Amino acid sequence: MASEQIRDPVNDRLLTPENAAFIVIDYQPVQVNSIASMDRQLLVNNIVGCAKAAVVYGLPVIHSTVNVQTGLNKPPIQQLQKVLKDYPTVDRTSINSWEDVEFREAVKATGRKKLILTALWTEACLTFPALDALAEGYEVYVPVDAVGGTSLAAHEAALRRIEQAGGKMISVAQLFCELQRDWKRAETVPAFIDLFISTGGTAGLQFGSEKTD
Repeated sequence: MASEQIRDPVNDRLLTPENAAFIVIDYQPVQVNSIASMDRQLLVNNIVGCAKAAVVYGLPVIHSTVNVQTGLNKPPIQQLQKVLKDYPTVDRTSINSWEDVEFREAVKATGRKKLILTALWTEACLTFPALDALAEGYEVYVPVDAVGGTSLAAHEAALRRIEQAGGKMISVAQLFCELQRDWKRAETVPAFIDLFISTGGTAGLQFGSEKTD
């Protein structure tokens, strides 16, 4: 069996390390502790997994926080800071990050039109920039099990609104698989397996590998 020649990664209709950017917004203690749409520890595991995937596959990363410089809010959770320590944060006061000039310019500077967008809460800090980005011609992909809202109803309503505007719903596992795509990309296979294990998957059993720290 042989795979076809790898498609042009820049113009591929699917997500690739060469055509997508990863955006993570407001995973700060207050926001995480207010999530009621899913298990909070699972949420943390999943967003950390997404961030690790972005680093492993070399995606441009935009990390935004709200009200840290004003002293009204705390920095991102430690688990995320550890993964994204080499990336600066764009701090803002606006609920809608798209209304922050520095944030918007950072997105534009990536040169990528496919945005993997994660934020807390789904109903506000995710929905608002997603709608604005879509209106400006970007493609928005939301890993639904790495974002959360103040209630399940609020979370699901927000996802529907984004989807109705043209956003694409994906899962954390789908994100990993879409970026990896082919086992011939051997250099990222060990990290891919570790990502699955760290987010509760069983890839290590399937491929005979053990989890590494």
